[in-house]
Amino acid sequence: MAKSEQKVSGKVLDWTLAQRLFQYVRPYRSVFLFALLLTIMLAVLGPLRPVLVQMTLDNYIIEGDLSGLQMMIMIIVGAIVLETIIMYGNTYLTNWLGQSIIKDIRKQVFKHVLRLELRFFDKTPIGTLQTRVINDVETLNDVFTSGLVRIIGQLLQLFAIIGYMFYVSWDLSLAVLTTLPLLIGATIVFKNKVKVAFQQVRKSVSEMNAFLQEHISGMNIIHLFNREEVEMDRFGEINYRLRKSNINSVLYYSVYFPVIEIITAVSVAILVWYGAGRVMDFQLRFGELVAFIMFVQMFFRPLRMLADQFNVLQLGMVSAERIFKILDTQTFIDDEGKQVAAQEKTKGVGIQFENVTFAYKEPEWVLKDISFDVKPGHKLALVGSTGSGKTTIINLLSRFYEIQKGDILVNGVNIKEYKLDELRALIGVVLQDVFLFSGSVYDNITLNNPNIPMEVVETSARRVGAHDFISKLPGGYNYNVQERGASLSLGQRQLIAFARVMTYDPQILVLDEATANIDTESEEIIQQAIETVMAGRTSVIIAHRLSTIQQADQILVLDKGKMVEKGSHEELLQQEGAYYQLHQKQFIAPVS
Repeated sequence: MAKSEQKVSGKVLDWTLAQRLFQYVRPYRSVFLFALLLTIMLAVLGPLRPVLVQMTLDNYIIEGDLSGLQMMIMIIVGAIVLETIIMYGNTYLTNWLGQSIIKDIRKQVFKHVLRLELRFFDKTPIGTLQTRVINDVETLNDVFTSGLVRIIGQLLQLFAIIGYMFYVSWDLSLAVLTTLPLLIGATIVFKNKVKVAFQQVRKSVSEMNAFLQEHISGMNIIHLFNREEVEMDRFGEINYRLRKSNINSVLYYSVYFPVIEIITAVSVAILVWYGAGRVMDFQLRFGELVAFIMFVQMFFRPLRMLADQFNVLQLGMVSAERIFKILDTQTFIDDEGKQVAAQEKTKGVGIQFENVTFAYKEPEWVLKDISFDVKPGHKLALVGSTGSGKTTIINLLSRFYEIQKGDILVNGVNIKEYKLDELRALIGVVLQDVFLFSGSVYDNITLNNPNIPMEVVETSARRVGAHDFISKLPGGYNYNVQERGASLSLGQRQLIAFARVMTYDPQILVLDEATANIDTESEEIIQQAIETVMAGRTSVIIAHRLSTIQQADQILVLDKGKMVEKGSHEELLQQEGAYYQLHQKQFIAPVS
């Protein structure tokens, strides 16, 4: 868990945060105001019931007025029915409002996350992001359904009850309220304890989400290295902390509510003892005493619930603070370029790197003063040991990260001048580990673009040699490949990736170890697909197998972020340098 996350505390009345949060209410202002009006009506109707009971007892039952009693019963039933209808409307509207607002917030958070620079995801666990987008946003729903609106209603109801009680008998009211300091003290202790407990629950849930996401994604490694029991023990520790946090929160509730019931019972006992004497002395009417007892019950119930709802509000502020922390993260790639890619498809486009220096985290430079020029339609190959900067070059070409020094040009235009979607539409990428989404083959080739017809997809698949195996799948192009393409072989996934590139018809093709993990039979098919896709395109190829790049127009040899050699296959062999050494290791059998 990140330290910054542990420091988030939240405040019950953080007005700056609340003001920002309630900006999301503006589109639903009329619904919010109507729900607030219903809440006020409920606050008025609730205390009306004891008053009606008091009037019935004192004016009709004791006086023996049967016709008046029937009328009052009808009025009480009518008030209860009206209160029930208003309560239904209030509950429905507040929940509709909460769900509508969190829908907007969740959409904004996801849209914001989509725009973030990859640097943000490099240092933020995916499970933590899931907690923010799902759990924390869902917590905000309670702020609008069980938080502020209900707190307002219960406070109004408390003022109405206190006003009536003091109107009937100020000394009896003071007698009842003698237990109020005990109630307030218990509530403050409960509120603080539960706040800490719920924060620990949120932290444990976030840890659990991050752990599960990471370990389910890497399950093959866990099995391969027999780490099942070790990871199960780690999961058990996290699970134990989550259980302990939840039990602590339940413990505080299980103590608090009985304490409140005892305080309420003491208040009623004081009321009956003191009030009965007043009734017998004819200083208080019997109906007023009964109404007082009902008011005491109504008075302590909202006080008891207020503590819980203040905690809901606190949790909402904690979640809002975390969500706004993501929304305030501005690690964006500036998308202020105006350049639009040429509509006419040319034979590839030129690529220039001019003195490019880059670090994911300064001053740990990954690329150091890299310069090269790829002519339109030519093939550039990148070779070098792991960590030499090959993949970083293609990440920078797609402008996933901003470079610290130098310039990158595509078709003679600095990539910062392009609109991001225009730049990335020029580039098609096939990676070593092809990522397929859960869905049909058609959806994965088109990336859920409904404007691409099946005919175009099928033509692309035929051209790269993917149609034969796709047509044999159950359902053909409608076959569900499952998450990450688990139901397909590596070679089949690669062919789908090539069909995807062919469908979108980019002018620059990037191949990142596209044949590294493929068997010999599949490699022949994929090699044909590569040749088909590269035709007429500028290509950037990363490969450890030098046999796949011998026909490249230009080969760059990288070492620890520096370009140590540049030239064609024959030229580099003649230099007998780093490339020559790599070639010897791969093609010259060792002497036994």
